[in-house]
Amino acid sequence: MATDHGDPALETLMLPFVTGALAWPQAGGALFLRARDGWPLHQRALPGLVCEQSFKPEADALQHSGGTLMDEDDRATYPLVLLLPPRQREEARALFARALERTQAGGTVIACMPNSEGAKSGEADLVRIAGPVQTLSKNHCRVFWTQPPRGAVDPALAAEWRALDAPRPILDGRYLSRPGVFAWDRIDRASALLAAHLPHDFAGCGADLGAGYGYLATEVLAHCPAVTALDLYEAEARALQLARANLAVHAARATLGFHWHDVTTGLPQRYDFIVSNPPFHAQGRADRPDIGRRFIAAAAEALKPGGRLWLVANRHLPYESVLDANFGRVRIVAQQDGFKVIEAVKATR
Repeated sequence: MATDHGDPALETLMLPFVTGALAWPQAGGALFLRARDGWPLHQRALPGLVCEQSFKPEADALQHSGGTLMDEDDRATYPLVLLLPPRQREEARALFARALERTQAGGTVIACMPNSEGAKSGEADLVRIAGPVQTLSKNHCRVFWTQPPRGAVDPALAAEWRALDAPRPILDGRYLSRPGVFAWDRIDRASALLAAHLPHDFAGCGADLGAGYGYLATEVLAHCPAVTALDLYEAEARALQLARANLAVHAARATLGFHWHDVTTGLPQRYDFIVSNPPFHAQGRADRPDIGRRFIAAAAEALKPGGRLWLVANRHLPYESVLDANFGRVRIVAQQDGFKVIEAVKATR
């Protein structure tokens, strides 16, 4: 069943097909990059639609509603490529270049962005790389599309923009990262605070929930010699790929697991300890403390009796009630710069 939540950008993306400004291709299908599920995808037949989504909750929603997810080996081109570019401009430019690469000669690339998330800049970027566009506006969003004639796409610029998504060294080469990943070019202040207070006596099998590019997991392995196994859970596949590379140096001393997983659905095994800097946004800007609360509940369910959860969160986020309800002992270890570090110990009985 399709989800029925509001998604102004998705609704506006489909506007040209609703108004008749564009026709859905009769053959060859269509590719939807950064696809999201929602009622606009289900108001009419969209034959041959193939979806790509690297964020696990959105990928699951598409699959559950009957959508077709793109195979990793799919290199086909399509007469129509749709995309919902992200706010981060380098990442968005790389996506525009990839969309054009996957579009057949004479085909259409169509994108939509909220005005508050760089729609005007996104439209200008598509013009720069592919030529004139047509535009419609609705729902405080802008949808724009182009049908570049053969040779109109600047190949040098396309290659330059495509490379913007490539993993690159950051922080003097200590990590690989890429634009669009959470805190992609730095160590997040909250994670740094948690790392500074982590105990060095973790032992056995642990997990990092919302692992990002692997910073916290690296700190655990660097300072806790008794850790024998560590599982990293991350909903964004682009970040998980980086974590694999960043933790490769530790593969000889501990068993590592990398899981493209939505933590809010629960965890598949038991752990001696868990660390986490839970997300409190989905793919929008509004606070979503329910995500963090579910991370905490999932951690409690997965910890062995006496197991420890160490987490960091914005000080204002209301996590105390779910911590008290699921753990035998809870204490605030540190508060600094608007963040709080918490240790929660699961009851032994």
